Amino acid sequence: MLKLVSSLLFATLVLIGCSIGQGASKTDLTPTEFSNQLKETENPMIMDVRTPGEFLEGHIQNAVNIDWNGANFDAQISKIDKSTPLFMYCLSGGRSSSAASHLREVGFKNVLELDGGMMAWRSAGLPETTDTKVVKSTGMSVADFEKLLQSDKVVLVDFYAEWCGPCKKMKPSIEAIEKEMAAKVTVIRIDVDKHVDLVKSFGIQEIPILRVYKQGKVTWEQKGFVEKELIVKNL
Repeated sequence: MLKLVSSLLFATLVLIGCSIGQGASKTDLTPTEFSNQLKETENPMIMDVRTPGEFLEGHIQNAVNIDWNGANFDAQISKIDKSTPLFMYCLSGGRSSSAASHLREVGFKNVLELDGGMMAWRSAGLPETTDTKVVKSTGMSVADFEKLLQSDKVVLVDFYAEWCGPCKKMKPSIEAIEKEMAAKVTVIRIDVDKHVDLVKSFGIQEIPILRVYKQGKVTWEQKGFVEKELIVKNL
């Protein structure tokens, strides 16, 4: 009996070990992994699921723009062979994650995502290209930003994007604080799509992010949606 139990236990451990070693391959890739995997993959398709405007401001070489929030997303992906290796990305990873889940649900077999999106790609110093008809605006410089911090007031900085759901939800709170606390608080809203170099220099890879500066130094940072009361508490 003891030998039988030992044999069953050993077999179970072997099966567990095999299942761990042979599990699903990683689908969320760092920028370096994403870049390397692209080079090693035969006939990949790079899918940028941001808006056309974001795409024109800068994208990965050879990427195809299919807007996740566009009206024709399903119609456009219906034309793609479901065995095609798809490399997905957006600005920070939220939209591409949703799009990738949808693609897997409708039968696409090999869907890989850029963890952190174009923000992470840019922070890693990897190359991007722009449409030749568009003059890329990289926005505010770090020096310009630092000048805005030279104030006797507390400075609240909101890194956001127009398409970002949590950013939209938090916007009324930010605007209320700007109005109600104008005597002691300066509010600066930084659209990450329009200030590429500034965002890259700070290594910002997700939004929304709030930062409170006092005498030029960060005293509080919050990632993701937060209620007005907590923001006021840290001002």
